[in-house]
Amino acid sequence: MRITEDPQMKFGEVSVKNIKIDLRSRDDIPPLLLGLQYVYTNLELRGKVFSILENLVAPSTDRKNGRPGMELWKILVFGVVRLNLNWDYDRLHEMVNNHRTIRQMVGHGSFDDKYEYKLQTLRDNVILLTPEILDRINEVVVQAGQSLVKKKEDEKLRGRCDSFVVETNVHYPTDINLLYDAMRKAITLVATLCTMSSLVGWRQSSHNLKKIKQLFRKAQQLKRSTSKVPEKKQKREQLIIEAHQAYIDNANDFSKRIRNTIGTFDSSDFEVRAIIAEIKMYLGHADRQRDQIYRRVVKGETIPHDEKVFSIFQEHTEWISKGKAGVPVELGLKVCVVEDQYGFILNHRVMQNETDDQVAVSLIKQTLAKFPNLSVCSFDKGFHSPANQKELGEQLDFLVLPKKGKLSQADKDREYSEDFIKARHQHSAVESAINALEVHGLDKCPDHGIHGFERYVAIAILARNIQQLGVKLIKQQRFALGQKQKTLKRAA
Repeated sequence: MRITEDPQMKFGEVSVKNIKIDLRSRDDIPPLLLGLQYVYTNLELRGKVFSILENLVAPSTDRKNGRPGMELWKILVFGVVRLNLNWDYDRLHEMVNNHRTIRQMVGHGSFDDKYEYKLQTLRDNVILLTPEILDRINEVVVQAGQSLVKKKEDEKLRGRCDSFVVETNVHYPTDINLLYDAMRKAITLVATLCTMSSLVGWRQSSHNLKKIKQLFRKAQQLKRSTSKVPEKKQKREQLIIEAHQAYIDNANDFSKRIRNTIGTFDSSDFEVRAIIAEIKMYLGHADRQRDQIYRRVVKGETIPHDEKVFSIFQEHTEWISKGKAGVPVELGLKVCVVEDQYGFILNHRVMQNETDDQVAVSLIKQTLAKFPNLSVCSFDKGFHSPANQKELGEQLDFLVLPKKGKLSQADKDREYSEDFIKARHQHSAVESAINALEVHGLDKCPDHGIHGFERYVAIAILARNIQQLGVKLIKQQRFALGQKQKTLKRAA
């Protein structure tokens, strides 16, 4: 049984509308809570958000029977707070149990309310939010924010589009440390499986891991010789080959032992089947890494980039070199965002094995489907291609997309026009939005898997827009308070 919110207020509970939020605070929490308060107290907006959240509940669920689950409004609040404030689950756990205003926002009373959330409960519920549901909520929140700040009803939107890298939580990859990761997990899991089934054979798993690690460290610490004497250089190269060969031979022996062991288990048990499937996955990674080490070190081949894997735990991780000063490489995925002139993120896209020019047209088409009044959008040169110039020019009233290379006279006339130059100057504001997203959670994704990555990005985008909504409300309320004080002074 899961409901959107409990309609019955408790003794000591404060209505969300009456929660007092400090407008003078310079911390990030008040504007975020003010944005959430607006979402809840605006009846039309709340109705849309709650109807979207209802999709989290399976249609077959009986809402009148069963153990009550966490309310959907609480799940949304906890997810948004965690991402926007760049908290891990431990910090979220501490704050939702002890921060008075956050507890009031999810319906806890101001006195005699000692209910405490468990850490695992928060984890299990926040991950229920899906990227699709979060995108739909984001759309209605942005529309509400735009209607709050628009000066004219039919005012057109002017967009700015750019991409940035969200890193995954992985260590720097080399073929030898990826092989060690794979063998470490395979040996640990097969030892666990044997312990569960009371089988002997892997009682010395800790010793086996130490043996592999010693060989890994020896191969890792050997450096290529810089000597100009051929004999010394050749001797050093031979030592490196022998160390790597011993390492991959040892890993191969353990892989054979693991395969022989898991072949003796009865796969009728679901838990045993799941562990065996995981072991086979890591053994597959180990086979690939052994082959690549042998080809690179022993045979002297260069491994093609498309054959490389940069993490065996986060397989979606990509090696990205954007040419930034001081940042030679980033490990993660690129995310493309479209921001409007009011500072709201209209749309985003997680880019897997895609470049900027490959996503430009489809991203703008999706954005126009959500916000048909988008008339202008600016890009940088990375999004340019002749096809993009043509298709985006047909989609938008005015396209700001600088061309790569030498400009023709027609291109010069277009790019040197007053409107084009003005839009180009305003385009750099999207870097401020990207920096704000990185500060508020989108610097590194701690969640696992590509689905967790997409969910993490979607919550961060929604949280940023809700915070922006709160910032607009604070400015309006401060302005109204200042006007009221001026009126009182005049009357006195």
